[in-house]
Amino acid sequence: MARPSLLARWDDGLLARVLSALVLAPPVLGAIYLGPPYSNLLVLLAGAAMAWEWSRLCGGGKLQLAEYLVIGTVVLAVLCNIAGGQVLAGWAIIAGAMASVLSAGGRSSADGKSPLGPWLGFGIFYVTLPLLAFETLRAGDTAGRNLIFWLLAVVWSTDIGAFFAGRTIGGPKLLPSVSPKKTWAGLLGGMALAMLVGVGVGLGLGMANPVWLAVLAAVLAFVSQCGDFLESGFKRHFNKKDSSGLIPGHGGVLDRVDGVITAILALALLERIGHGPVLG
Repeated sequence: MARPSLLARWDDGLLARVLSALVLAPPVLGAIYLGPPYSNLLVLLAGAAMAWEWSRLCGGGKLQLAEYLVIGTVVLAVLCNIAGGQVLAGWAIIAGAMASVLSAGGRSSADGKSPLGPWLGFGIFYVTLPLLAFETLRAGDTAGRNLIFWLLAVVWSTDIGAFFAGRTIGGPKLLPSVSPKKTWAGLLGGMALAMLVGVGVGLGLGMANPVWLAVLAAVLAFVSQCGDFLESGFKRHFNKKDSSGLIPGHGGVLDRVDGVITAILALALLERIGHGPVLG
């Protein structure tokens, strides 16, 4: 059988993805640029949407007390963190996870096999921790703003490079049981573009040491692809193509930020280990 043309391989909802990005990117970038309270509102809305999607994904679209507890806990934890109560936010996450597990009772998750409670409890950590990491990294200064812009540039360029390299070159699959379309060529293409963009954007924002920018971009590109596979694994487990239909061409918010989730956690962890900014 003849291999599809290059344009056919590129198609795959590309126009819808581009249009959605053109609509969503300006307000997202604008909120990040302006910082608090606009970036806080962005995190709050994203958290509520992600918690809603996770609850529907695990529960098969049914929202009962346990699922509402997940959504409420995420919103409460973000609000506590915004108000400066990081410790209180942590306790809210722990208490909410326990409450959602207990409230789910003997209900089964959407896979029909595993109990729902642990999935909901895990989801609170999965959704909330990256949001709190974002808040910590963004803070209110110029350095925090530039760091988030740089991180998004790296993750987005990873997605773009992986998409076009994977569709153009093809070749051996990376992990077909989880994500059938992902290839080794896509992974390497995504990492290569992330390194180029990471260095270019970093130098443009006044960050020093291009070698370190390239190395860190490559590491975060790989980590973001792991996040993509993790989200794909969750959806495959629950037999869903997308986490929701909120974003045409992309699926849901979780589908759009799956790479950002893991990359931002990795970056926050590096800053914590290094006791300071990882980029100059």
